[in-house]
Amino acid sequence: MKIQDIINTVSSKAGLDEPTTEKVVGTIFSVLEHEAEGTSISSFFDQIPGAGELAQKYDVMAAGTTANSGGGLLSSLQGALGGVLGEKAGALINGIAALKASGLDMAQIRQAGETLIKQAEVAAGPDLTNQVLDQVPSLRGHLGL
Repeated sequence: MKIQDIINTVSSKAGLDEPTTEKVVGTIFSVLEHEAEGTSISSFFDQIPGAGELAQKYDVMAAGTTANSGGGLLSSLQGALGGVLGEKAGALINGIAALKASGLDMAQIRQAGETLIKQAEVAAGPDLTNQVLDQVPSLRGHLGL
């Protein structure tokens, strides 16, 4: 299953337009890329052609991302927490902030995330998908899984 198939399904089920859905999917994959360790994330991305590229396009740790720009208290807190807790926590915080900055509420993020994970299980298999998600337990909570 290619990344575009996943985007189309998530868009349809979550009721989001395609550009917003692409950002949601890319952002979640970027969080996984930064937080999951070892070969499991590489194997996971290998099963979904285009996933790695999409994660790079919406890299939550890149300078100048929506989550990191704009300044203000939230940006300061993100920077401080990311620095104190390390890259892993920073990636999740930046990812959720980027999704909220897209105008999505938590219900929409959860719907899109849940659909994305179901599609990833079809593409990469439930065992590999769960292996990756088990390395990022806080993401499950944010996605309502």
